[in-house]
Order: sequence, then structure tokens, then C-alpha cells
Amino acid sequence: MAANYWTSSQRKHWTMTREKLAETRQNLDMADEKALATFPLPSYRHLSIFFHLQLVRLGRRMTARQQALATAQMYVRRFYTKVPIRDTNPFLVMATCLYLALKMEECPQHIRIVVSEARTCWPEAMPSFTEKLAECEFWVISELNSYLIVHHPYRTLQELSTPLALTTEENNTSWQIINDSCITDLPLIYPPHVISLTAIFLAVFMKPSPSGNNSNNHGAHGANMGNHSSHNSHNGHSSGHSSMASHNTLGGSSHGAGAALSSYAAGSGSQTSRMAKLIEWYAESKVDMEAIIDCVQEIMALYEVWEGFGMQQEKALKDIFVKMVKNPQPSQPQQQLLQRSG
Repeated sequence: MAANYWTSSQRKHWTMTREKLAETRQNLDMADEKALATFPLPSYRHLSIFFHLQLVRLGRRMTARQQALATAQMYVRRFYTKVPIRDTNPFLVMATCLYLALKMEECPQHIRIVVSEARTCWPEAMPSFTEKLAECEFWVISELNSYLIVHHPYRTLQELSTPLALTTEENNTSWQIINDSCITDLPLIYPPHVISLTAIFLAVFMKPSPSGNNSNNHGAHGANMGNHSSHNSHNGHSSGHSSMASHNTLGGSSHGAGAALSSYAAGSGSQTSRMAKLIEWYAESKVDMEAIIDCVQEIMALYEVWEGFGMQQEKALKDIFVKMVKNPQPSQPQQQLLQRSG
């Protein structure tokens, strides 16, 4: 892996503004208005949650590492900035991206195992022939221009955990928030260290209060907001985005961020001193606090949407994709070939 993010292909070729990303997706949608009308899809946040749940489900069956899952999610997100979703078989694309990510993260699985497990997860739409996945792999690599190295925020978290004296709970929560950031557009917009610092900010300064046990909340936040994230999402859907959402009052400027940090430091005892040191560290680091606040708001928005995304919404979206795969619209020859369920 390239050691320096600042000279990496990720920064040079796969980082864009929020406005550019929105324009790119709009252009892809408008490229085929007939398909857009035939297969209406929900917001991209809903799509991202759906892709995340499917990839986690498949990854669990293959005991895939979290970083490989994160890389796969990044590949899916990048791929769909180049290709309209409606011109593809999303289930084949997800399986292919995970297969490719496993190889890139040096924990490869045989192509037959990937196809077999994917068929178990999505028997209605996943091709049964390994050749289809191999063809799709070349397509994905081509659309990504062979830029496959992904820099994740996990490394920054590991490097800062000791200097910032993060507790085990804070470190775990930060890790889970980074997992959840993969479901957002943040990895396409901000450097990994900004996302990592956002996760630490949320874990330390906006720590949610315990909400008790809830048998219906399979991804229950409880005392740890991150528990509904990719670590546990295979068990079900979160029915709440935690009391942490009530703290989403940071405003949109670094001045507001400073005020928020000060307010969270107004605790008692040794915790007050520790908060003050963390505030001082953030100030001296010269990190872009406006970027961090934007990341905070994006993650909070994800949790609010996720709260209303249950099994019914997942099934409805899956049905749309299955129908889309079985009734492909006229498209490019390569896309037609890969859409067929085999």
C-alpha cells in the first residue's frame, strides 16, 4: 500500500467536492430517463445502507475482515460514480467488489467460494457462473482506472489512541463510527485523518447516555452508539440513532465548533481536565474544524435515516433490484452481458 495519502491515487483521482459528486450522480440518472422512470430508487443514503447491509451479510459468511469490507464499500461507491446503477446487476457488483477487496487487502478467497456464498445470499439475482464475476471484475477495475489502493481512517485512530489517552470504550466507539462513515460519502470528500478525528470527537465529546436494553433494537446503541454499525448490523436494523442525535447543535462554523467543545468540557473532576486537554490538542493540531463539523452532521444524518430503514424497506429495495436485473433496459453490450442473472 502507498504509505502517503497525500501523493496517493485516492487523493488525486478519488476525492471530490460534495457539489461535484451530486452533479455526477445527477448526470448518471439523466443519462437514461426511461430507466429512471421504470425503476425509481430512493435517496442515495437509503441505497448506501442497503449496499452496506448486503455486503456485511456476505462478508460475514466468508469471515471477511472489517478493512476488506470497508474497501469493498469504497469500490461500490466509486464504481457508481462512473456507471448508472440501473445499467448493472448490483448484486454481482457487490460480490465482485468484495472479491476484489479481499485480494487487495491480502486476505483472498477463491472465486468459487465468493460466487457460492453470494448465490446463497441473493439466489434470485446472483449469476451462478464464476465467469460472470471474473468479467465484472475486469469491468470494475477498468471503471476505477486500476486505482485500487484505499486509505482508511483506522490507521490514524490507532496512531492517536495512545497520545489522546482514549479509553477502551472510546476507542471501540470511534472504530465503529469509522465503520459507519463508509456508508456515507465522506470517504469521497475528506481525507482519512479528518474522518478519524470526527469519530474521536463524537466518541469523546458527544458520548450518548445509556438507553437501556430494547429487545426490538437488534443493533441497539445502548451506552455505545457505534454498536448498531457494521460490527453488528448483520443481526438486524437499528431502531434508534441514540440520544447522541440530540447533541447535533454544533452549527456550521469553526466558531460554533469551538463553543461546542467548550460546552462539553464543562464537566466535573478529572473528566473536565481531560476534556480541556483534548480541546487544546484539537486547537493546536490546526485541523479543519469546519470539515469535522460537516462530517459530524453527515454521520448524524445517516443515523436519522437508518432509524427508519427497517426490514420492510430493505426487502422493497431488494425487490426493485431483482426486478431490474431480470428486466434489463437497453444498455451498452458489456452492461447487458453482466446484468443477466446467469
